[in-house]
Amino acid sequence: MYDLVIIGGGPAGYTAGMYASRARLKVLLLSSIFIQSQTTTTAEVENYPGFPDSIGGFELLERMKQHAVKFGLEVLDEQAESIDQEMQDGKQIWKIKIGDKVLESLSLIAATGAIPRELGIPGESKFKGRGVSYCAVCDAALFKGKDIVVVGGGDTAIEEALFLAKFVKSIKIIHRRDRLRATKILQEKVVAEQKINFVWNSNAEEITGEQKIEGVKIKNKMSGENSFVACDGVFIFAGYLPNTDLFKRIVELNEEGYIIADDNMHTSQKGIFACGDCRKKLLRQVVTACGDGATAAFSAQQYVESLCGTEYK
Repeated sequence: MYDLVIIGGGPAGYTAGMYASRARLKVLLLSSIFIQSQTTTTAEVENYPGFPDSIGGFELLERMKQHAVKFGLEVLDEQAESIDQEMQDGKQIWKIKIGDKVLESLSLIAATGAIPRELGIPGESKFKGRGVSYCAVCDAALFKGKDIVVVGGGDTAIEEALFLAKFVKSIKIIHRRDRLRATKILQEKVVAEQKINFVWNSNAEEITGEQKIEGVKIKNKMSGENSFVACDGVFIFAGYLPNTDLFKRIVELNEEGYIIADDNMHTSQKGIFACGDCRKKLLRQVVTACGDGATAAFSAQQYVESLCGTEYK
């Protein structure tokens, strides 16, 4: 029986684990290899306080993990398959199935993050892993000296494009608007990069090719004109989908599938809290995920202590 089980091994989850462990709760964090934190696929994190020279996403997350484990957090590399509840001795208990085991906990924190959103256009599935990628850090080296297309205009798309520019011959960024949504400092950097050009007000309509990618068919939203961009690879950064299937019938979600939680990370279900990118929120960054995680852990602590009659009054 755990006081708290945290599902998700990203910045939100490990921060929650550190705070809950420091409060001397019995805490387990489930970190599945099948659900990769977006932080680990980020080449450089340049806006996390205290690291003015930037730090690699994987290294930052590993430091967070080590920090949390130092305070007693237990980490298990397993995927939660289902969540159920039952009453035991007048207390609501959460039962988490992992493989042939069932864990029991007084409270849960959802820190399951989000996964890259697919465009859903012809050719995308065909070339997934064979020229279509959603992670520059993972696949940039495979496109050394090649011409590629990047789809998107937010922070992630521009950060990844800047990273890709270190490897590839040229980049065309296809964006559905006439200006970028990315942070101003990133816009300044990408405009200054000579390898990068833009295709504005356009949508990618189809990824073409036989054995390998030959290019992308695009359509201008303003003129309706169709055109073709020849390329060897396509990197898609069109936002994210919350990884919340596990919680669909347990807590309230919004129309996009994000968990609805208040400022204290309380969900619609007593004893379940949410933090990080899986939660409906304004800004999804490492620093906001950490803040969410700390708050969720404190709320879980208060809930568990109230349940056990040990709260500070």
